[in-house]
Amino acid sequence: MPDYMFLLESRLSPEQRAAMMRVQELSAALGFNVYLTGGTVRDLITGASLRDLDFTVEGNPSRIARELEKGGAKILLEDEKYRHIEVLFAGDCEGSISAARDDYYVRPGTRPEMRWSTIMEDLRRRDFSLNAIAISLNPASRGLLLDPTNGLSDIERAEVRALTIHSFTNQPVRLLRLLRFSARMGFKIEQRTQEWFDLALERELQHTIDPEDAGTELREAAKEERPTVVLKSWEEHELLEAVNPVLAKKHPDYEAISRLVKVREDLFTAGFRPRLATPMLLAILGRLKDREQASVLSKAGFRSSELESVLTFEEKAHDAQKQLSGKKKQAPIDAYRFLEKLPLEQVAYLLAESNNSTALSKIRAYLHKWRPTRNGLPQVANELEALGMPREPKFDQIVEQVFAIQLTGRGKTPQEREKILRKLSGIKEQPKKKEKEKKGSKGSSKARAAAGIGQAAKQKHAAAKAAMKQASKGKRGSSKHSGKIAGGAYQGKHSGVARKSRGR
Repeated sequence: MPDYMFLLESRLSPEQRAAMMRVQELSAALGFNVYLTGGTVRDLITGASLRDLDFTVEGNPSRIARELEKGGAKILLEDEKYRHIEVLFAGDCEGSISAARDDYYVRPGTRPEMRWSTIMEDLRRRDFSLNAIAISLNPASRGLLLDPTNGLSDIERAEVRALTIHSFTNQPVRLLRLLRFSARMGFKIEQRTQEWFDLALERELQHTIDPEDAGTELREAAKEERPTVVLKSWEEHELLEAVNPVLAKKHPDYEAISRLVKVREDLFTAGFRPRLATPMLLAILGRLKDREQASVLSKAGFRSSELESVLTFEEKAHDAQKQLSGKKKQAPIDAYRFLEKLPLEQVAYLLAESNNSTALSKIRAYLHKWRPTRNGLPQVANELEALGMPREPKFDQIVEQVFAIQLTGRGKTPQEREKILRKLSGIKEQPKKKEKEKKGSKGSSKARAAAGIGQAAKQKHAAAKAAMKQASKGKRGSSKHSGKIAGGAYQGKHSGVARKSRGR
């Protein structure tokens, strides 16, 4: 039980984790049991990226949605009949909240009668076993895995298995869904499920798919990481016509899809988590004329507001491109502020489809140079504070000014930034006199030491010279003294001889 909670806590992004905790808190406050279900649990177990959070509550999810709105969440779609709500949580985290229900069919192929039920009944009425798994988020059973149809075993075998022989008869749209799951995850179709699938095609159940249900699958295909494999699988089994005959005749624009997939990978590398459903949908319909696109989306059940959003998307993107390449956005800081507010979907579309070199160069600079520079502003703030600038309103203004200067290529090294920061803040460098005095004191001490050494050398030299002089005097004195002695001896000798001669 703790292992699944560890997977949740380690695999969820901070925004997703915060959304999950908020739904848990609200459900507990309202007395509802809440579970993480379906695709979220499946992707968690298979190791796939967690694109959204699917919650199921034993109660009315509208009450939770109203509280989430107060905290900044946005309701994207609300189906009152099925009590299904799609939510954009705070932090751009997508998800859904649905009521646990059971579908009862009077006979196969009829519209089901719906009744609100427990989580176990909700899991058993689902389409495939790999979607019929849940993790409890309730305090008494938090982390408990619920798997009434043995879907975990099918995931381990990499198989997609339908839960009942009437699966495709009751809901023919599951023909499209089966291929979508199989293509996305690279799973094979379980043997009996394959037999039921082939039988459904023989009975031409694909022609009974409700257009709105097919439209839902088209939306999901546009959200896939690899839409091409899904669409080609539909074409291979001649099911794309069930989505729309015009699209099947003209075929999806696979080249446009590939360009957008590559852009999405680049955005992931740059640290974004893009939602590209709208531009991807336009890429899929790229071979169709404007009027044909509108017809396809209308038959697919798109509401008027959604239809307008998709059909005007390209025009809005080109308008953004025109502004980005204009004179008003010539300065890097102005271009940065414009791109910072531009929806990521439009940025991705321009990267994939635009030929405007000016706009593209600014977008690439924004992704790979300007944003990393922006992330380094805390260091600039620390450097400014180290200079003695208090954190006041002017402090933030100076940091922003430094950022604008950095976008032009200046202030890359700490030394350059220090000069810029001192100039903007008015903080002068320490007086250079003190440094001179310090240098002078060091020099004078060295001079005194040198003078002392020189004086000592002079004294030593003088002493040596005096000693040598004294020694030379001593030598001369001794030579005179020896001369006197020698002379006296000589005189004494001759005087003795003289006395002897006089005596004779």
